[in-house]
Amino acid sequence: MGSTNVLVSSPGKQPLFSFGVVSDVQYADIPDGHSFIGVPRYYRHSIRVLQRAVRKWNNHQNLNFVINFGDIVDGKCPPDQSLDAVKKVNNEFQKFKGPVFHLIGNHCLYNLPRDILLPLLKIPGPNGQAYYDISPGPGYRIVVLDGYDISAIGWPQVHPKTLQALEFLEKKNPNPDKNSPAGLLGLERRFVMFNGAVGREQLEWLDGILQDSTKLKQKVIVCCHLPLDPCASSQEALLWNYDEVMNVIDQYKCVKACLSGHDHQGRHSIDSHGIHHRSFEAALECPPETDAFGHIDVYDNRLLLWGTDRMQGTEMYFNPQAAL
Repeated sequence: MGSTNVLVSSPGKQPLFSFGVVSDVQYADIPDGHSFIGVPRYYRHSIRVLQRAVRKWNNHQNLNFVINFGDIVDGKCPPDQSLDAVKKVNNEFQKFKGPVFHLIGNHCLYNLPRDILLPLLKIPGPNGQAYYDISPGPGYRIVVLDGYDISAIGWPQVHPKTLQALEFLEKKNPNPDKNSPAGLLGLERRFVMFNGAVGREQLEWLDGILQDSTKLKQKVIVCCHLPLDPCASSQEALLWNYDEVMNVIDQYKCVKACLSGHDHQGRHSIDSHGIHHRSFEAALECPPETDAFGHIDVYDNRLLLWGTDRMQGTEMYFNPQAAL
């Protein structure tokens, strides 16, 4: 338990900054179960994974912050326990001796509406949105996207974003159960209710952020609960409009990596523009006494993910000059 996947790093070279990562804790005080495709899920054990993560992050002593990539409580959590369960998991995150930045996922929104969830997790987005950016260290910016901006979950039932999502799903998915990809082929299998999209206003915001980062010669790390590259995700887990988001990103040379959760398996790809995509292994799917979390050391020319147990270490090299 707790073994670190070893990477080779330049001796004596100190990172510009470092941060902890974990995804898909999906805690619930219910017996173990399975996903809809039969993968075992360990609902009560997942909070122990988080507890060990926080201890290790604190013992590291040089982590500047932590990013939680979403889904802190599972959708199977009994509704009368949702608020207490979210508070319980959030309390564990608060034991980290530094800032914690949260992304929202579908399971978060199954449990609590945005107007309760976002203040609880101190997500600073405007008007119920959950997208924002931070400048954590020299020459870098981290952009957090709200992958459920257009979604059938989380917003009030009569909200325009809910209605837009339901209309979209009606066109794209003929199944009575919109969470089912049955009969959908290839990349169309992403058009299910447990995914969502980045809306027009957020796309314009992202474009402005990348313009600004280019002027400031900042490298950018994009974070989204939903993956943005088919080679780093199952087809069923992709953002509905990942292609539109990547079309914005690909107009610039400043984005070096896109990090995500949701897929649970853990994958790494490099797209045709040289951008790294890393979806993280789920804490939920760790059998007892195993783990899935890590930390990332950020350098001028690479990101090094140091994974623990089931989270595989990953070296993400790039051209530092290509941010200009």
